[in-house]
Amino acid sequence: MSEYPRSPFGLPSFRWATRALAASCLTLATAAQAEIAPIATLDSSGRDGATIIVTGAKQASEAEKQANATPGGADVVGYEDYADKSPVSLRDALAFSPGVYLQPRYGQEVRISIRGSGISRGFHMRGLTLLQDGIPINLADDNGDFQELEPIFFDHIEIYRGSNALRFGSGTLGGAINGVTPTGRDAAGLYLRGDVGTFETVRGLASYGGASGAFDYWAAISADHSNGDREHARRDSVRFHGNVGIRLGDRVLTRFYASLNAIDQQLPGALTMDGALTRPKTGNFAGDQARDIDSVRVQNRTTVELGAEGTLNFGAFINRKSLFHPIFQVIDQESTDAGGFARLDYGSGPFSFTLGGEIRRGSTRARQYVNNSGKRGDLRLDADQDARAATLYAELRFRPAPQLSLIAGAVYANGWRAREVDYSFAPAQDGRLSFEQLSPKFGVLFEPSERVQFYANYSRSAEFPGFGEIFQTVSGTSAFIGTIGAQTAWTAEAGTRGTAGIASWDVSLYRSRIEGELLQYDVGPDIPASTFNAGKTIHQGIEAALSLQLSPWARLRQIWQYSDFRFDGDPVFGNNRLPVVPRHVYRTELRLGTDALHIAPNVEWVPEGPWADYVNGTKADGYALLGVTAGASLASGIDLFLDARNLTDRKAVGDISAAIAANPASAIYYPVERRAIFGGARLRF
Repeated sequence: MSEYPRSPFGLPSFRWATRALAASCLTLATAAQAEIAPIATLDSSGRDGATIIVTGAKQASEAEKQANATPGGADVVGYEDYADKSPVSLRDALAFSPGVYLQPRYGQEVRISIRGSGISRGFHMRGLTLLQDGIPINLADDNGDFQELEPIFFDHIEIYRGSNALRFGSGTLGGAINGVTPTGRDAAGLYLRGDVGTFETVRGLASYGGASGAFDYWAAISADHSNGDREHARRDSVRFHGNVGIRLGDRVLTRFYASLNAIDQQLPGALTMDGALTRPKTGNFAGDQARDIDSVRVQNRTTVELGAEGTLNFGAFINRKSLFHPIFQVIDQESTDAGGFARLDYGSGPFSFTLGGEIRRGSTRARQYVNNSGKRGDLRLDADQDARAATLYAELRFRPAPQLSLIAGAVYANGWRAREVDYSFAPAQDGRLSFEQLSPKFGVLFEPSERVQFYANYSRSAEFPGFGEIFQTVSGTSAFIGTIGAQTAWTAEAGTRGTAGIASWDVSLYRSRIEGELLQYDVGPDIPASTFNAGKTIHQGIEAALSLQLSPWARLRQIWQYSDFRFDGDPVFGNNRLPVVPRHVYRTELRLGTDALHIAPNVEWVPEGPWADYVNGTKADGYALLGVTAGASLASGIDLFLDARNLTDRKAVGDISAAIAANPASAIYYPVERRAIFGGARLRF
């Protein structure tokens, strides 16, 4: 067992309290499957009879309207799109979002990338802005843990790819993902969900919402336990999220949010190619590696309606987090991040504009210890890390004709990273790096009819390195690597979305020319991955989604991602392809039936695996995974669901930690998920 840290919130009993809360939640979820009562509901897609977390469609409808006004890749995923899945991670929620590459490693650990963002970062997160209810969960150095987003809570998820995420102040290559939770006016009453399945998986959710006069409230708690599909992959989590809205007159609404997370995850580690293909259940027990997260987030957002022409949003947030992370050493960090934001949306006649800004400031007490079987040994490093991230952004939209919109905008990003070493066993440096970049954007949106759009844009993006890139452990020395700089890119994009007859589509083509791409490579089990700025690289590809409503009881949906990522005349690697992400990924699902009874077989097909190394000497094989989901409505307010995965128990490499030159002894591979079956019930009272 890992040694648990003291909570950074001054609550030594926090973890024990959450364990008790987890037991209560799981008991409630189990009991919910035995004692049920019928209540009529309506899901956010308007399908009568489906019991889901939200009973209103206003939030999702507004989100879809905003996405359709964007001259580039953007989409909205509703909770009903993954309600029949057992959503362990964002991968289960966003499997059919075009352009989002999500590959499970184990448990809730997922590689997440859009357009090759953070392509070689297989841990934590980089190159994306993650938000909950429009407020970022990224730390001030722009790194973060996506495990803190619980998709089972969300009404819908907004995905803005690349520079199309300017409305969130994001100027990264990948863009932004925003999970939106319900309010008491959208999700009134009690909602319960319980999941059980393979690997001793048990999962529960309970939420309750309501409204009275000027007040509304909504709160949810989830608990999750699983032994995982590999040895040493047990996970336990308890999460809470709630919000309270107060209407201050006819034009002002303020809403307070609170989130708590207690997440424990054992790390089974990477395998050799042979191990991943023949012994995928095998885990690595060395060092009892784990990642345990305790976090509390408190947020406020106030919205002021400025008549029919505009809206002003502003607010503040504070995040407190404890990370206990036994790996090559025991990483023990306690951090506090706080910030504020404001955004003005205004329109009159053919002109409209957005003007906004955000600032985040964070401090981290970063300590590292000798890893004694998952416990703290001798102190190796004690440092104070401080970071700031600030953005100003603006976008002007002009409609010279009803069918045509012209867009111009920019994001100015400014930030710094600083470290002061209080103690270090090996030579270590203090240091500070500052960054600033201006990223303009130009776009056009043409709508020949109400149901069809064509768009194009040209934009710049910039990403600053975080503490993990700037301060690296090299040859036993915790060094200050002053040569690690910002990553910048120019991206051209063109595409279309719309509906015609039985078909709905969303297709984007993009090409990014990147300078100084932040790339990583695995250097062995006892040293964290090293980072370098590449010279010139190219990311280009196609993000395509096509849905066919074949009949009232048959729907075929599918996505295809084509990813051509490569060096561009590199002095060492020439024009080699970048490792990790395969060129083609195809997913399809055929849903047969109605909400009363339906079944949906699905396929994930990777025809050719990715390269494992930068020299392009070793490549993984392709694979196809077969699965099926199903659901039945027993009565109004009572739904059952089934989620079966990898039915043929296919053995294949699912994800890779990139190496310079892989060999048969390279332990850099993660097997695809083993065969698993989950099921459960959803109930609304």
